[in-house]
Amino acid sequence: MVAVIESVTQSRKSPTAKFGEGFTYDTWWFAALSADLKPGALQRYELLGEPVLLGRNRAGEVYALRDVCPHRAAPLSAGRLVREPDGRETVECPYHGWRFGADGACAAIPSLVEDQNFPVEKVKVRRYPVAESQGLVFVWMASDPRNPSEPDHPAPTFEGVVGGRPKMVERMDFDAHIDHAVVGLMDPAHGPYVHQQWWWRSKHSQHEKAKRFEPREMGFAMARHAPSKNSRAYKILGGAPATEITFRLPGLRWEHIQVGARQVLGLTCLTAVNEKKTRITQIFWSDHPIVGAIMPLFRIGARAFLKQDGDMVNLQNEGLKYDPALLWIDDADKQAKWYQALKKEWAASRAEGRPFKNPVEPTTLRWKS
Repeated sequence: MVAVIESVTQSRKSPTAKFGEGFTYDTWWFAALSADLKPGALQRYELLGEPVLLGRNRAGEVYALRDVCPHRAAPLSAGRLVREPDGRETVECPYHGWRFGADGACAAIPSLVEDQNFPVEKVKVRRYPVAESQGLVFVWMASDPRNPSEPDHPAPTFEGVVGGRPKMVERMDFDAHIDHAVVGLMDPAHGPYVHQQWWWRSKHSQHEKAKRFEPREMGFAMARHAPSKNSRAYKILGGAPATEITFRLPGLRWEHIQVGARQVLGLTCLTAVNEKKTRITQIFWSDHPIVGAIMPLFRIGARAFLKQDGDMVNLQNEGLKYDPALLWIDDADKQAKWYQALKKEWAASRAEGRPFKNPVEPTTLRWKS
């Protein structure tokens, strides 16, 4: 008799890893759009340094498995979806045909002959819980791969997913750890220097800002307010736009704009691919009639923003390779400080088996940009 065989990763780094190292576990990570996963197809992703197979069976259900066959380590995503005699669908490894169900259990090892008493049912690959809602697919990444936790809170949902399918989806990979990608995204002071477009703002158009912030579930929000006067793009929406910008662990930032009864939602999902790469996915929904008309121009602007941020990340990497100490100031860097405090408290609450206590207190932050 052999012991249970399971394809797993090695133990995690300390939950108190310093800034720019490690990941946030025991929560939901954005992985893909629902439209990305076609019935019967097998797709390989890398999440938090782990190879993940995402698939959708022919009944429409999404599943996720560790994309390594425990036999000879071939990627299961290079195989195919097959149907067992009992009607179940399984993933067949392309190397030796070992087959695994959506629960990770091995269903068959074709090379075995009838009198060989090998416990096929004890061979497993890791299964990841998956949640699909609002056209988004989230994967639960547990801290202990040998004794993985099951989800104890739902995947996030977002106010403002209106107007049917997304009006725009843009993706880009940044050569940066997710910590640097997140604080770069929420940094309010870089805009006039990194993002200088005539239709947005200029380096010479800077004003003092004062914004009210409040704690939110697993994060915080810049409370609803009128956009800054030097942000010209909002003017095309007409009326009196009011916007709220929210951040939530592990890497979700969204801006919800209301113009009367109309809405615009811009969701940015930051997904840790590995220690040195972060995927940025920007998704926009709206039921505002002007948004559809301007979307081709808006897409150009969004791509320009992402490229500018990506170029700055590459430039920043020239300094980060020397592992310098980083200087954080109030109030412009307060959101970055909150992010680090949120990560630390989340890891501590999970390790200690207690409820999460949001460290963010309501306050008004002031800066110039």
